[in-house]
Amino acid sequence: MTYREQIDMTRIPSHVAIIMDGNGRWAKQRGHVRSFGHQAGAETVHVIAEEAARLGIQYLTLYTFSTENWNRPVDEVSALMALLMDSIEEETFMKNNIRFRIIGDMSKMPADVLNRLNQCIERTSANTGMTLILALSYSSRWEITDTVKQIAEKVKAGTLTVDEITDKTIDEHLCTQFMPDPDLLIRTGGEIRLSNYLLWQCAYSELYFCDTFWPDFKEEELCKAINDYQKRERRFGKTSEQI
Repeated sequence: MTYREQIDMTRIPSHVAIIMDGNGRWAKQRGHVRSFGHQAGAETVHVIAEEAARLGIQYLTLYTFSTENWNRPVDEVSALMALLMDSIEEETFMKNNIRFRIIGDMSKMPADVLNRLNQCIERTSANTGMTLILALSYSSRWEITDTVKQIAEKVKAGTLTVDEITDKTIDEHLCTQFMPDPDLLIRTGGEIRLSNYLLWQCAYSELYFCDTFWPDFKEEELCKAINDYQKRERRFGKTSEQI
């Protein structure tokens, strides 16, 4: 029996976040340059997005490019930006009723890339199925710092008091204010860390780490992760008896 056949379709996680790791190492194992791995990884994005939509996942957030990634060699960054432009396939989104969104510090994105992203956001805005979110030029510390600044400005302006600041206040000023926190966070590639990704939002997320490099993470790997998720008891600080 496949992992997909074992899934309880009544307990699908609403929001799955993924750290797509291992493109470079996957390419190196095959004697290719890192860009070859990024190309293969971009193809996997479409495979996983379609499978997630079929399974009924409502939000899929992919860590695509971090603020720290700007420090990579210029040639690699340029190649990644070009790949991002080429890999946005609106036909795939429209065919699967997928809505496209982005989160991150867009002030650093090249104008042509940002225009292409915004075009896709606009053209898929009426879709009612899964929302695919790319985290671009994103880091959680940047996001939380920006959120603190927004809230501080409101306190300074007198439209918000310190005593009125709650968890909900912070949620409402994050990039992710339009979606629920992740139920499941997946990281591929064998590393076991969050790497500055959705730190506030993943406070109670179930974490799943696997050794599979992202280009090899296909439909059955996603279903395997969801199977693992469905075997866990999510207590949110309560006891088993209280659930």
